[in-house]
Amino acid sequence: MQILQKIALVFTIIGAINWGLIGIFDFDLVAAIFGDMTLLSRIVYTIVGIAGLINIGLLFTDYKEGK
Repeated sequence: MQILQKIALVFTIIGAINWGLIGIFDFDLVAAIFGDMTLLSRIVYTIVGIAGLINIGLLFTDYKEGK
């Protein structure tokens, strides 16, 4: 897996955890840390969204065992 995809995967996981917190506890961790829709929180949301788009490529990647 390329470095960019690994970084994107980390951000996608962070986004998924944040959405899990929102769904279960009605708690937005990004907003709690960076403020509600501040420039910094919007940047984090944008990075997570771009990371998700990058990881779409994982659906179409054929990994062979041992690689």
